[in-house]
Order: sequence, then structure tokens, then C-alpha cells
Amino acid sequence: MRVELENVCKNYGNKKAVNNLTLTLEENKIYGLLGRNGAGKTTLMQMLAGHALPSSGDILINGQDPFNNRQITKDICLVNESNNFIKRLKIKDILKVASLFYPNWSWETANALLTTFNLDTTLKTKGLSKGMESSLGIIIGLASRAKITILDEPYIGLDAAARYKFYEVLLEEYEEFPRTIILSTHLIDEVSNLFEDVILLRSGELLFHESSEKLLESSITVSGKKEAVDEFAQGKRVLHESVLAGRKTATLYGEGLSLEQAATHNLDAERCTVQQLMVYMTEEELGGVKKYA
Repeated sequence: MRVELENVCKNYGNKKAVNNLTLTLEENKIYGLLGRNGAGKTTLMQMLAGHALPSSGDILINGQDPFNNRQITKDICLVNESNNFIKRLKIKDILKVASLFYPNWSWETANALLTTFNLDTTLKTKGLSKGMESSLGIIIGLASRAKITILDEPYIGLDAAARYKFYEVLLEEYEEFPRTIILSTHLIDEVSNLFEDVILLRSGELLFHESSEKLLESSITVSGKKEAVDEFAQGKRVLHESVLAGRKTATLYGEGLSLEQAATHNLDAERCTVQQLMVYMTEEELGGVKKYA
């Protein structure tokens, strides 16, 4: 299902949660939706799922507005960070309701994940720990096999072993039943290898939408003598720089940044991580460039 947003804004009073956002998502990709708290990620996901109307602009999924549109929303599954379930119901009841809503629902996937996460279906959701609630959300998100599956911080409360099991199962499900997956997370280093494309928001605006491969190829961190780093960085976009004990480190972003070129300047160089780029690019000071003397 193709997703198109054009000049989308969402206002809450005087605050613009999403501001003039234009974006196209192709089907059957895993997207990382990144940004700091308050960047507009959750608001964007709510609108994509048809749970909220934009204040202005257009959102089209397969050419249709998703808001209050059952024909579209039956193929979209949004798992929020919290408050996904009616507290008086048991896990088995929640799963039964979900199976009736999503036409591609897989009981095989649901039952396998119940075992993986050791969930007792007779438990009421009211008594679930945060980790157990997150596990149930993950089960519904993956078992729904919705053509657009949106996961907003889906593993709050899960320990490291459970999180890595989730990443493994996510890839297995994606390979078996390809779909568009939008994953919003703050644990970027853990999960960034799953992303095919990265979408970065700051203050409700789109900073970039790039393939992970191109994003990393366009970034470099160099370190060495201050004069050599300054010469190499001349005319390039500097995201971050620091000096310690006479040795300078700078993170650069742009076209044509090669490790080989840095080596000719006698500099140590490596590619940035997605998390480093998110942190540096969303700095508010100097439009994303923060310098240290």
C-alpha cells in the first residue's frame, strides 16, 4: 500500500505537532521513524493509522483518506507505546477481537509468539506488567499481518533478551509475509540494521528521508591533529566537533565523504551510526550544528 503525505500539518492549539510534512512511503519496506521526544512521531503515526485528522494537507493510502475508512484501516495495525487494550478483557479475548478485525490475521504466528513471550492467555490485561503488555502488543502487531504495521516504541519494559528475540521474529515475519513496517524507537543502535529507510523528524518537520545505506555513506567521523581535521572539513557540513588533549574529532555529513580521502590527510576515520546522526542532526543550536571549543 502506497502512502502519500502532502503539506500535512497537525495543530494542538498554538502548537504545531506536525508542520508542512510531505513524504512518500513505498510498500514492503521497513522504515525507521526517528526523532527526539516531541518531534511529532506519535502524531504522525496516529494520522497514518486513521486515528486522527490532519489540520491541513492530505494523507492518502492507496489513493484514499484513511480517517474513518474501514476499507483502508483493516489493513493498518498501530501498536502504541501504551494503553492499547481494554483492561477488563483477558489476553485470549483481546486476541480474538484482533483476529476478527484484521483479515490477514495469523493464529499460527500469535500462538508461536505467546509461547516465545511466555504469556498466559487467561490473564486479564489489567494485571499485566509493562513488559507483558508490550509483548502482547508485539504479538498483535506481527500476527495481524496488516499491510501497514506501525510500532511505536513497542518493547518498553522488555529485557535485552526479549528485545533481540523481537527483532529476530520481526525479520522472520517480514520475510514470510512482506509488508510496510514503520518502527519508532529510541533504542536506535539495537535496531538500525533492520531499517531500509530512515525518516528523521525535528519539531514536527522532516529533516530527511533516506535509505540507510545512503545515509551512512554520506557520513564520516574523523579524528587527528586539529590542523589536519580543519583542512579536511573545509567547505563540508560539520555536524559535531570536539577537541581533547590537542586531538580533534569532527563528524561530517554530505556527498563524497570517503574513508580513503580521510586517510590521505593522516586522519583516523569511520562511518557514523544512525543514532549518532540522529543526535547531532536534531541539535537545536545552530540549526543542527553544535560546536565545542
